[in-house]
Amino acid sequence: MKRARLIMLMISAVLCLGLAGGYFIYVRAQGSSTMTGVPESDANPASVLAGQHIVFRSSALGAHYGQLAAVPLDHPEGSRASLGMTCERTYATRTAGVCLFAKRGVVQTYGITMLDAQLRPVGNAELAGLPSRVRMSADSSLVATTTFIGGHSYAQASFSTETIIRRDGKSLGNIESWQSTVDGRPLRSVDRNFWGVTFADDDDTFYATAASGKTTWLMRGSLKARSMVSLRTDAECPSLSPDRNKIAYKKRLDSNARGVWRLAVLDLHTGKESLLAETRSVDDQVEWLDDSRLLYGLSRPGSEATTSDVWVVPADGSGTAAVLIPEASSPAVVR
Repeated sequence: MKRARLIMLMISAVLCLGLAGGYFIYVRAQGSSTMTGVPESDANPASVLAGQHIVFRSSALGAHYGQLAAVPLDHPEGSRASLGMTCERTYATRTAGVCLFAKRGVVQTYGITMLDAQLRPVGNAELAGLPSRVRMSADSSLVATTTFIGGHSYAQASFSTETIIRRDGKSLGNIESWQSTVDGRPLRSVDRNFWGVTFADDDDTFYATAASGKTTWLMRGSLKARSMVSLRTDAECPSLSPDRNKIAYKKRLDSNARGVWRLAVLDLHTGKESLLAETRSVDDQVEWLDDSRLLYGLSRPGSEATTSDVWVVPADGSGTAAVLIPEASSPAVVR
């Protein structure tokens, strides 16, 4: 009897070890397949930054997760240069850059790191909440940041934002306090929010999102006048094209469906709006690759937003969307 039990225990142990080994091999295989084709982070930063390039936040799991990175504009699928700085959102121009960061712990703190042309830190400032959006003017003199003061997503009904514009590092204040007019009437509702700034080239004109209740508006603003007026409804996170003739944004097709958006482009001269070929919901402030194509980050299904890819899609509604930079987010094109 004892011998029979001993044999059974030995058989069970062997089976358990076999299952564990099989599971280990399966996990290793899954991990390997996930990483197949992922570019190495071994490119020389100085070499990449010297030419035209794309700056982004790496979402590749591993030592460089969440770090600032860059790839050549003409070879975005190739080896990436890792810049060693962890960011939640980032943006860059030919002469400067910014990194919005979060220091997580018992007490979380948030901030913005100003970067030089080589994307090296040159200064820091505090942010009031979780980083969400950031943009710079073409001459790097203006920086706009949006942070969540309440909530963590634009899909939440109770979110609250703070959007601050800085000129040469000096804060111009929260644009929520500026004069805003919607359809000819002052926007003074207690629940109003503003986010997603994009700048024109005159260091005065900007575009942003305003929201109250279930309605959002595309706003055109003036830094000198500290005022904004509405242009159209259901347009969020605008991005001005390099030729300054078009604005891309995420469009809410159903005002009652929170967190569901389609990418669209508005021709500022004709007023024509085009829905793009990307039919999935995109919650991002898009970046123009050039005057005819857009970039945006999109989380991989099932990754719980941990891993994302940068996609590209034509800006006229034609074609199809495709991955341009795998395991990346928050792209900025630097020419």
